[in-house]
Amino acid sequence: MKKYYELVLVRIAKMENYTIGRLYVKYDKPVVKCVDGEIVTEDKRYLCDTLEPRRRNLKKEKKVLGRTAIPEGRYRIVITKSFRFKCWLPQVREVPGFSGIRFHAGNYPSDTRGCILPGWNRKKGMVVNSRAALQMLMQEMTAALDRDEQIWLTIM
Repeated sequence: MKKYYELVLVRIAKMENYTIGRLYVKYDKPVVKCVDGEIVTEDKRYLCDTLEPRRRNLKKEKKVLGRTAIPEGRYRIVITKSFRFKCWLPQVREVPGFSGIRFHAGNYPSDTRGCILPGWNRKKGMVVNSRAALQMLMQEMTAALDRDEQIWLTIM
């Protein structure tokens, strides 16, 4: 049976010029913990926040090149060499109407060009420590590939 490494991106702030999300790893089995004396069941672990361009309803609005977040859905992720960034980066595959979508470092909406920027949303309209978040994400994904797991991303 093939195992999967499941990432879940929950978009929490859909603003006029950008979208902020929370990126999680989904557990294979729910984890039961005791938090402040109460039993809590968790099905995912928080990794970092994300920054994307504006989320548009593509059934009602036109895509604006470099300024539109990819549609909600489930996508395969592979790690490939980026000619633009000259390093190995996660690439989101088979997104209808989009190409070259990657996770890469950046801080501002103008850095995304349609891609997903990992980091921590500590300042309005941006993410900080993006390189550290990307490095952590690459380590997580590389470990999954070493375990012979496919990497998938579900965007909500």
